[in-house]
Amino acid sequence: MVIAMSVVELPRYDDLLWPIVEALRELGGSGSIEEMVEKVLQMRDFTEEQQAVLHKNGPGTEIEYRLAWGRTYLKGMGLADNSTRGVWSLTEEGISAVESDIEPLRQKYIAETRARRQAARRTGTSHSAAAGQDDEMLDGTWQEKLLDCLMAMEPSAFERLSQRLLREAGFVSATVTGRSGDGGIDGLGVYRMSLVSFPVFFQCKRYVGSVRASAVRDFRGAMQGRGDKGLLITTGTFTADAKAEATRDGAPPLDLIDGTRLCELLKQYGIGVRVRERIVEDVEIDDDYFSDV
Repeated sequence: MVIAMSVVELPRYDDLLWPIVEALRELGGSGSIEEMVEKVLQMRDFTEEQQAVLHKNGPGTEIEYRLAWGRTYLKGMGLADNSTRGVWSLTEEGISAVESDIEPLRQKYIAETRARRQAARRTGTSHSAAAGQDDEMLDGTWQEKLLDCLMAMEPSAFERLSQRLLREAGFVSATVTGRSGDGGIDGLGVYRMSLVSFPVFFQCKRYVGSVRASAVRDFRGAMQGRGDKGLLITTGTFTADAKAEATRDGAPPLDLIDGTRLCELLKQYGIGVRVRERIVEDVEIDDDYFSDV
């Protein structure tokens, strides 16, 4: 279900700056993007309706988009930084910051960015940082294109793609069932770990938006009496309640693969995705050398 933004009120990106800092503190000072998003959603108690609002036509949600911009601003403000592996951490300034510091630092960053952009225009050079471009969003271009391809697939083809992914990931067998009346179970795989192997039921959801907790409960109900291991794969996202339901105490845990993780796995195993490495040179001219020759 796609929910119009005019119906559901969402915070602006600048209202999320301090919640991101708080989330990183709760996570011990650092965290993956997924951990940060989930922690903010939990701490600020966003409703499933708010989490289901898409950015434009998806597949990402508006909250995730605004949180991405929030991270970019915190980096520009000197309060956070990210590694090449996508792990974000608070800087010393971020560790000691208080909430009243946020807006003055944001205004300072905006002024500095505007000045760099104007300087870049005068010199005729490109300055992506001055334009305020988010590295995550630039990286996300290929993910969005890939997800568009996945959404254009027939349901049966997407199930076969998931089957191929499981095999590449180490499943010794993967069978697509997809029978009507099977309670939403699309297939069964067998995963071998050293000398032990166990069955894993999987469900594939080509989905725009957020998968809710009710879908997780339904999948677990379909597995009841048949197995304890389940894998739910979607092109969309999972709400915080859905993630909590997947690991609820007293119930068989389910593993969740959202659209972002699915793209990374397809890239990792080279399924429909080719990676071409490029070498970029930064060339600097030593003016003093030529004047002293």
